[in-house]
Amino acid sequence: MHDITTERAICLGEYIVETGATVRAAAQEFDISKSTVHMDVSKRLRRLNPSLYKEVRKVLDINKAQRHIRGGMATKAKYQLKNEQ
Repeated sequence: MHDITTERAICLGEYIVETGATVRAAAQEFDISKSTVHMDVSKRLRRLNPSLYKEVRKVLDINKAQRHIRGGMATKAKYQLKNEQ
């Protein structure tokens, strides 16, 4: 595995744990695709740093559990803005 890929996977994992960021937010912050973030934190990080992987997995599981709530809030905000105009 390349050094850049290894370093990126660890940086992504640390960022997600520190900030509680979603995969989308991490992808936007690091200017890479969601697929790359997912591959780095789910497959590469598991081999590179299993303890960090477990912490990242906890954050991503929480984000997944809350996903439907965030989506509903975004839809609500969208229609409130539309009605105000």
